[in-house]
This record gives sequence, C-alpha cells and structure tokens, in this order.
Amino acid sequence: MRLPARRLLPATAVAAVSALLTGCFAGAESATEGEAGGKRIRVAMMQPPRSGLSPLSDDAFKLSRWSTAETLVRLDEDGDAEPALATKWTQSGRSWTFTLREGVTFHDGTDLTAETVVRSLGEAADASPKPRILDGVDLTAKARGEHTVVVTTGTEDPLVPQRLSSPQLSILAAKAYTGKTVNPVGAGTGPFELTRVDGTSSATLDRYDGYWGGKAQAPGIDVRFVPDGTARAAALRSGEADIVEAVPVSQAALLDEDLITEVPMPRTNTLYLNTEKGAFKDASLRAAAREAIDAESIVKGVYEGRADVAEGLLGPALPWASELRAPVSRAKAGAPSGKTITIGTFTDRAELPEVAATLQQQLQKAGFKVRLDVREYANIESDALAGEFDAFILSRATVLDSGDPAAYLYSDFASDGSFNISQLANSGVDRALTKAGGTRSGEARRKAVIQAEAAVLATDAAVPMLHERVIQGDAASVVGAAHDPRERELVTADTHLK
Repeated sequence: MRLPARRLLPATAVAAVSALLTGCFAGAESATEGEAGGKRIRVAMMQPPRSGLSPLSDDAFKLSRWSTAETLVRLDEDGDAEPALATKWTQSGRSWTFTLREGVTFHDGTDLTAETVVRSLGEAADASPKPRILDGVDLTAKARGEHTVVVTTGTEDPLVPQRLSSPQLSILAAKAYTGKTVNPVGAGTGPFELTRVDGTSSATLDRYDGYWGGKAQAPGIDVRFVPDGTARAAALRSGEADIVEAVPVSQAALLDEDLITEVPMPRTNTLYLNTEKGAFKDASLRAAAREAIDAESIVKGVYEGRADVAEGLLGPALPWASELRAPVSRAKAGAPSGKTITIGTFTDRAELPEVAATLQQQLQKAGFKVRLDVREYANIESDALAGEFDAFILSRATVLDSGDPAAYLYSDFASDGSFNISQLANSGVDRALTKAGGTRSGEARRKAVIQAEAAVLATDAAVPMLHERVIQGDAASVVGAAHDPRERELVTADTHLK
C-alpha cells in the first residue's frame, strides 16, 4: 500500500533546487537532439566519480552502467556466466582458457586481442589496492595466440568466469594505461564511447557505430552527477533528466508512480546476534529476539513500504533463493527475564538509527532491557567486529562483485570469517559454507548456498529483517532502460527515447 506524501518542498527549497538543477543540467536541452537522429539520453547519477573513472575502482560500475566498458563475461539473472568479449571458456585445474570474440574494436579503432586482454587483467592484478574482486586472489593472464587467453589462479577457483564479469576487470585499449592513472576516455568496446569527463560534474558519451553487437538506438548519453536526492527527483519531475538514479523514499511519494521503478537490491538489513558472550550466547534468547521482531512494521514505518520483508538472508534480487528455500528448524524461545542487551548501529545510512529505535521498543516489549549505541560507521566497525555488542544492525550486500552470495555467507558466518560480527563458531555451518564455496557454478552451487543459508538461520546468529530496494526514475519517453539489481546496467544499446 502506498503511503501518502508526508512533506512537500517549501517555496524556498523549490527555488534552491531549481538553481541547483540549472547548474547541473545547463546546456543539456541543446544537446538533446543527436546528429544522426533520435534524442540523447540525459541521466542524473547519484555519486560523482571518486577516482577519475578508473575501472580499477568503484567508478567501474559507472562505465558499465553507461555501456562504454565491457568485460570478458557477463552474468545472467541467476548469476551464471554468459559470453561477452569472450565467447567460450574451459577449465583445467587452476587454469581457465578463454576464446575471444573476433571483430571487436576499441573506441580508438584498435583491435581486441589477447595481448590487450592480458594488459588489462595484469594492470588489475598488479594494482594497489587491488580491485575487490581480486582481494586474496592470485591471478595471472597469458596470451596464447591472437584470440586466446589463459587465466591461472593460485588455487583452483570455480568462480573465475564470474570474477571476470566484474566491471573492475573491464578490458580497455592500450592507450588507457599510458599515464599514471587508467583513463577510460575513448578506450572501451561498448555501444557508447566516453568522449568527455568534466571532473565530478558531468560526462558525455556518443554512440559508437563500430560496436560489435550492433549500433545503439540512442545517439548518445549526457550524464550529470547530482548528489542531492531532492534535486535528482526534481530533475525527473521537471523533465530535465530522462533517467534518474536512486530516488529517495521521501521524494518517491511526490512523483507519478508510473515514472518510478522499485528495483530489489541484493542488500539485507539484518540483526546480528553475538553468539559468543552475553545474553545471546543462549540460543533460546536468540530465538526470543527473533520472535519479538516485527519486520513488517519496520518496512511500513521506516521504509514507507518500499522494502521487502525478509524470508531469509538472500532476497528477491536473487529470485532462485525463494524457489530453493525450505523451512528451517530453530530453537524454541526462552524468557528474556529483563536481560540487558546493547544494540549497536551507525548513522551513515539514515534509516538504521530509526530501525534501531523500533527494535528497541519491540525487544523491550518482549522482556529485554535495551540500550542503543549509535555512531558513525568508521567509529563503530572495530567494536562490532570485536564482539563488543550483544546485537548489531547492519545493511549488508549479499552478493559481492562476483555476483555470488557464497563469499558473503563465508565472510559473515564462518568461524574464520573476516566479517563475523555474530562471533559464530559452528562446525555444521562451517561445513555447509565450505561446500558452497567449492561447488561449481550453476544449479548445484545455488542449492549448496541455500543449504548454507539454512545452516546459519538455524543458529539464530542473524535475524534477517528486510531486503532493500532502490528507486529508479524513468521519464515516460524512456524505452528499454535497465533495472538491474547488481547496478551494472542502466543505459544499454536498446535504450532510447520515443
């Protein structure tokens, strides 16, 4: 059910937003008509580049969302690898052999070859810091002829193709690597060529007519970086932007419902319970906390209905999870008897302190005494990882750059997991996590992942509450914009304005 708008912008705020937009989108209207017919697509992005659009940073996801930089492999909806710049691959122990697509050219006119792939992957493997997808992975690439690349890892890794789908391992032309930083301008292989970057304010892309996958329908993309959420929403409302990233919940209610799409994100808001010490060392009290939580009221009250009540750790962004999930047997709830607990969370995500306040009321009603400790994330992470809280509220990405949730589950719930806030040490959980991580990709791996999720849920070490959504705004004239839970696609070759 849609909740009514709770606030409207006062006249002074409207004036301020209009002034902001005038600066952000100045000249955009004159650039709307493309030289070869059709209209250019105007996009309002939330975060400006942090590393000059280097593909070795999180800026890589912008290059991917604009369809300018491509990878050897892409992922389908289930997270399985599909051909992209590579057409096929085979595994032999620690080595994977990739056959490259022929007839691909970079935006500077040079050809895609095994040597160019080796250069891009080598730059990523040698970077400091490494791209997240290669954290802890020893990867080397060698050319075998003009169109074959052999990728070898230090240990046998069933997820190499999925790793190579990460935008941080995009393949760029040799000229991108000639300076001190990686420069993606004019160096991609996608349907749109990045032609200009204006610092942290804008970027311009033009259609690349030599694209191997067929000419894009739109003549180009004009990007503006607009960190202010109110301004982004106003840009959609006023017609100054065609596609808008991350519309704030507070602004969504002020927009025509036909112009917004709520995209399920692979991100779960979870209450982690300390299984090592304190009240929640007792499994019956963990069960009592689980039963006391009313996630639906949190979704309605804090998220204004724009989230999904959790059924497990993995949400609707992974549609196969609910299909494979079975009921989990858990401990019976005990009596809290006035036990005092401290719940920690952080202010960096605005909704989390509200979630904490709601949980405090719910758990106190169940018989716990609850104290809250809310700080900035940088000042609380170390205490959370050290087990200083009885419980901790975290909004956590459940698939990392490989598109696979096994790494998240291991990190958060294995005895030696690097992000084990619950301090969980359970041999059964460890076995299930190890099995999931070592299973080949595909249906068998997905089943092993759900079995690992069930093993974690059975301990009540974590109580998943809700799965978040991101709200994307598309003008009525937009056709074919991508609504991607992994935030890898936005404007594709098929996206255009009618």
